[in-house]
Amino acid sequence: MEKKSFTITLDGPAASGKSTLGERLAESLDFMYLDTGVMYRAVTLAVLNKNVDVNDEGLVTKVAEEIDLDIHPATIDDGRSNDVILEQEDVTWEIRLPDVESNVSQVSAYKGVRVAMTKKQREIGNRGGIVMVGRDIGTVVLPDAEIKLYLDASVEERAKRRYLELINRGKQATYESVLDDLKRRDKIDSSRAIAPLRPAEDAIMIDSDHMNAEEVFQYIFKLVEEKKNLQV
Repeated sequence: MEKKSFTITLDGPAASGKSTLGERLAESLDFMYLDTGVMYRAVTLAVLNKNVDVNDEGLVTKVAEEIDLDIHPATIDDGRSNDVILEQEDVTWEIRLPDVESNVSQVSAYKGVRVAMTKKQREIGNRGGIVMVGRDIGTVVLPDAEIKLYLDASVEERAKRRYLELINRGKQATYESVLDDLKRRDKIDSSRAIAPLRPAEDAIMIDSDHMNAEEVFQYIFKLVEEKKNLQV
């Protein structure tokens, strides 16, 4: 099937601002937005709901292969980016619970889980006209994407942003606990044997340590427009 339009991948570590940037970029281009992290979170939620041991790779993989999971554009104006439908139920906010947060990196590191989710992601991405956000989109899921971006920031800066986000949502957290969790997740994501977190060789690298969200967006939007015009 011929692509409707080009594809953009956006990778980077946890709390680097990928979701915010990806969603705004998709909206500005009238593209579909998909943060693939929600799919791994949904698998993790399913594993926890089924009382499956997250350390049992075989059983976790079986859950990933068998669950009924779909992602749709948001139908409720409550701050969500997508509707996450797991087993016919809306779990958009359930996948953000602390238990899911603390187990998703381990679940997503399993080969069988990544194979199952990558297949679903590639089917969606190959339709074109999409900004797909994750950890291995440019390297594994959509290696032929026309535009590949990699958004990074120091772990301290990312921890500060995530901490403020949680506090603003009324959640209880400390900066130190958020920092420790991000360091742990970074280690898992970058050292896993299957699809480790790393930029694609041809990715555009963005360090957002000294840039606010608006500055990052304007910088990226200009780059995308230039590349898009070159492909016309």
